[in-house]
Parts: sequence; structure tokens; C-alpha cells
Amino acid sequence: MTLKQLEAFYWAATCASFALAAQRLHLSTSSLSKRLAELEVSLGASLFDRAGQRATLTDAGERFLPRAAALLLAADETKRSIGAPASPGGRCTFGIGELSALTWLPQLVAHVGRHLPDLRLEPHVNFGSALDERLRNGELDCAVIAGRSPHHGLISSHTVGQAHFVWVAAPALAGKTTTLGAPLLAQHPIVTLPTGAGTSRLLDEWLMAENLEAPHRLSCNSWGAVAGLLIEGIGVGFLPEGWARLLSRRGDLRILKTRQALPALTYTFQKRSNDERHLLTAMRAAVLASIDFSKAARLL
Repeated sequence: MTLKQLEAFYWAATCASFALAAQRLHLSTSSLSKRLAELEVSLGASLFDRAGQRATLTDAGERFLPRAAALLLAADETKRSIGAPASPGGRCTFGIGELSALTWLPQLVAHVGRHLPDLRLEPHVNFGSALDERLRNGELDCAVIAGRSPHHGLISSHTVGQAHFVWVAAPALAGKTTTLGAPLLAQHPIVTLPTGAGTSRLLDEWLMAENLEAPHRLSCNSWGAVAGLLIEGIGVGFLPEGWARLLSRRGDLRILKTRQALPALTYTFQKRSNDERHLLTAMRAAVLASIDFSKAARLL
């Protein structure tokens, strides 16, 4: 039994397919399968049932998985304790939403470059629901997603920051109105991100708390496009507070008053519960040192 065989088994057991596991290890699928077969011979037990379209763990494989994870973690800790302290290295595939990408991602990449020079960060930008699926499938090492994962047993979530939003409209659309209420919502669509984004939950909660209805919604899967549509006067909507205040000072948008503010959107650092690599501890610390939704997007 070798560490390379254990790594092959761990990723094959926790990724959605052997192809994904091979990709994570920079191996061909045939090389991955060879290491798994060698490990099964050394253990004298079949770890995967390969009869179906997708290989699944056998009972022996299920029992071996936590042991393999513990052995890999022990090997990593031993290496770090015996040798000179070293920062994590290799590749980290990191999931992030568009709002994070437009605000604090540059600071994160710069922080990693300064403090984790051996780590190559590969950000993937998408909606929270898509990032959650990719994290569970093993395509991502970790992600920062709005809210907590609904898959509590599989994914661990740790709060790292909050984003605050305010309602806005183009001055020409709002006219003399400075307050958002039923008349504006009845006359104009709400320009917002589609279902699957964390802000869709935030919007529904606010409308229910205000006892208001929004008969028309114009959904767009880009924060930049949402801001552009609002500036053009297509409808009303909300933007991150830093963006809204900058655009208000320019005269492009007007911040609308409301009886109660939109709730803050909490973001969490998420990883698979059984993944205890030092790399993820370092990444969580880097996120905590970098996350800041208050800044206006650099594109503005």
C-alpha cells in the first residue's frame, strides 16, 4: 500500500466519477484504475463495485474510506512536523460567486500570492447552487457561497462575511419618488438575479416581510448586466451597497428608502466534511483576511 494508491482511492471514492478523480490527480483514467487495482490486491478486498454504469463503493470500500483519509492526513502532518514548515502547495480549485469575483477576489489572489506562494489558485465563478453541486461532486476543493449548505452531513459551512444591499432606481424612472413601495413595484419590473442565486432568497424574504407583491421580474444572470439595466431605467432593483452609493454619487441611480432594510446576505466557506487537508485550513484563513463586499466593483 502506497500513498499514491491511497490518494487514488480517496479521490475515486469522493468524486462523482473516476474521470473527475483522475483529473484531480493529473492522471489518465487508466493510470488511476491501475493504482486502485494494485491497492485492492494489497488489501485482498474489492473496494469498488464496477458492475453498473458508475463504480460504487463496496462495504469494504465504505469501511476503508475514513481510514484512508486519516492515513493521508497523518502523512501530511508528519511531513510538516519533521521537515521545515512549508505552506500548502499544488492546485486549489476554488468556487466563488460573481459578486465575490467582482469585489474581493483580486485581494484574495494577491493574499495567496504573498502568503501561500506554492499554491496555484484556480477560481471558478458561478451561482451558489451550481457551486454546491460541483463541490459535492469533487470538482472543487472549496467554495464561498451565500448561505449554508443544505447537505449538512456532506458539506461543512463556516461563516466568513456578509454582503449588504440597498434598493435603487434610475432618477428618470423614480421621478420625485424617494421611497420604494407598491406603486413602483406595480408599474416596473424588479431587475434581479435568477433563482439559484443567494439574493433570490433575500428578495423573497423582504417582499414577504413588507407584505408586498412583485408581479414582474426581469432575471439576468450577471451583476454587471443588472446594474446596467437599472441605470438604463428598465426597472427597480437592489445592488451591493458600495456599488449603489458610488452610482448614486455619479447621478446614475437613486437610493430608495424602505420601511425596513434588506437583510444582509451571509456567506460561508464550504468544503466537504471529510476533507481535512491543511490546504483548506490555509484557504479559509486567506478568505477571512480578504473578504470585503463593501467595495465598489472595479469595473464601475
